[in-house]
Amino acid sequence: MTEQGALLQYREQHKHRLNYMPWLYWSLKPKNRSWAEQWQHEYQQYLMSVETIEIGENCFISPLAHIFAEPGRKIVIGDHSFIAADCTLHGPLHIGHEVAINHHCILDGGRAGIKLHDQVRMAAYCHLYAFDHGMALSQPVYQQAVRSRGIEIERDVWLGAHTGVKDGVRIAAQAVIGMNSMVTRSVGTREIVAGNPAKFIRYRD
Repeated sequence: MTEQGALLQYREQHKHRLNYMPWLYWSLKPKNRSWAEQWQHEYQQYLMSVETIEIGENCFISPLAHIFAEPGRKIVIGDHSFIAADCTLHGPLHIGHEVAINHHCILDGGRAGIKLHDQVRMAAYCHLYAFDHGMALSQPVYQQAVRSRGIEIERDVWLGAHTGVKDGVRIAAQAVIGMNSMVTRSVGTREIVAGNPAKFIRYRD
């Protein structure tokens, strides 16, 4: 293999690593920073040209993520945020500054939308669905009306891996959700909750 070929191979592996570990993007050495910034600039410009999306400054958006924002379902992403590989995002979504969405997360805004305030951290495989079906026995579930009340997650909330959040839930600032939890009710400020359904454990302070 030529030196140029080895360099290209290394770069592709580096991109692969960044797709799944985006936090490394901000600690790249200068020799890698230049091509990585150009790569991200080109992809983000493409994404904004084909979807109804706004992307802030100094973000990382994995090209392996699935992002859908048709008119009426806009996605806004704040500065210094990242979206890792294999995530699926469907607007309406409002994502604040310094938000981390790790690999394989699913966010569907329904009609009412999902709002993530600044510094929300979502570990891998979190699922947020801002809609729900009726469950009356008079007709099949798929034929029943879909409601959407929205989901709001306030500043500095940490969602552990495999967390699910139900439509209508609000998680207040600085709360922590344990791994493998299903959040069916709103969570108070600085609360730590865990379980299925998630229950109060203690306060962070």
